Amino acid sequence: MNQDRIQRLVREITETCEGQTAIRLMEVCGTHTVALFRSGVKSLLPKSLRLISGPGCPVCVTPQGYVNAACDVAGRPGVTVCTYGDMVRVRGRDGSLADCRGRGARIVTVYSARDALKYARQHPDEQVVFLAVGFETTAPTTAAVVMEAARGSIGNFFVLMGHKLALPAMMYLLESPEFPIDGFICPGHVSVVIGAHAYQPIVQRYRKPCAVTGFEPAQMLEGILSLVRQVARGEARVDNVYGTAVSDAGNPVARACMYDVFEIAPATWRALGNLPGSGLELREPYRRFDAAARFELETHEDFEPPGCRCGEVLQGKLEPHGCNLFGTVCNPANPIGPCMVSSEGTCAAWYKYGPPKKG
Repeated sequence: MNQDRIQRLVREITETCEGQTAIRLMEVCGTHTVALFRSGVKSLLPKSLRLISGPGCPVCVTPQGYVNAACDVAGRPGVTVCTYGDMVRVRGRDGSLADCRGRGARIVTVYSARDALKYARQHPDEQVVFLAVGFETTAPTTAAVVMEAARGSIGNFFVLMGHKLALPAMMYLLESPEFPIDGFICPGHVSVVIGAHAYQPIVQRYRKPCAVTGFEPAQMLEGILSLVRQVARGEARVDNVYGTAVSDAGNPVARACMYDVFEIAPATWRALGNLPGSGLELREPYRRFDAAARFELETHEDFEPPGCRCGEVLQGKLEPHGCNLFGTVCNPANPIGPCMVSSEGTCAAWYKYGPPKKG
C-alpha cells in the first residue's frame, strides 16, 4: 500500500512539473538531505525539479573561528572539552580537536549536554567546556543543563556558545539573487520546537511556499508535491504534512526554557558571514557559564583550505561534484571541509549515496 502511495505521489509530482522550465526546492535539514538520497526519493523526481541542499548541518555551518577557539581552550592546562562526535574532526586553522587530542588534550565525546554536566560533576578538579552547537533542536537541552548547573552551583562547567537559529539563514538566502529558490522543505526536527507557523514570514515577505515534512519517503514526497503545486499555481503558504510531530505552535515549553537562559544575538556562520539575530548568547544571570569570557577566547576569520568549496555547497550554489577535491583528496576518511565530516553534511551524503562523479 505504501509503495502504491509513493508511485502515486511521484506521478502527481511529475505531472505538476510538466510545462515548468525549472523548479528549485531547498531542503534546509541535513537529515532530509541524507534521507532523500538513502530512500531513493531523489532519483524518482523529474529532471525539471531540482532539490538543493542548504545550510542545515549544524557542524557544517559552525565557523572555523569557533573551531579555533575550541582548540585553544582544549590546549589549556586542566581543561576538558566535551563535544558531539562530529565536531572532533572539523578542521580549524591549526588542525582539529582530534589533532589536539593527539597532542595530549582531553577531548570527551558526549551524546548530550547533560552528559557533559555529569562529567563535570564527576571530575570537580577539571574545568569542563561543552561545545554548544546546533539549531533550535539542541539549544533547549543546553539551556536546561545550564539551568541545572546554576541550581547546583556547579563551578567547573562552561559552554562555548555556537547555537544557531534556522529561520534567519533561510531568509538570508532568499535575499541573494545569485541562486533563486522557489520553495523550502523546512527542517523537521527544528520545526518540532519552533512550529510550522514560524515560517509565515517567508511566505508573507518573500512569497515562497514552505512545507514541513518528516523523513519517511511518502512524507517527503507529500511535502514536495505540495511545494510544486504551489509554485505551479503561483501560491505561497506553509503546508504541514508532519502533523504527528509538528504543530503550528511547536513546543512552547522548550522555547521558554531556551529564551529564559539565552537571548538572540548576531552569529557568524561558515560562508554566510555574520547574520543579525541568527544566534544565541547567555543572558546576564547565566554568563558565568560562558567559556569564551571565562578563558578569554578569541575567534578569527575563517580560512578555507585551498580548493575547498564547502561555502558554496552550504549556500546551494554548488553541488559537491563541482568541487575538484570531492571524492579524491576530500573523502570521509580524510575530510578537508566540514561538509564531508558530518554524517548530515551534503558532501558526505553525496559521497555515500549520490551519483558517481563524472569524468
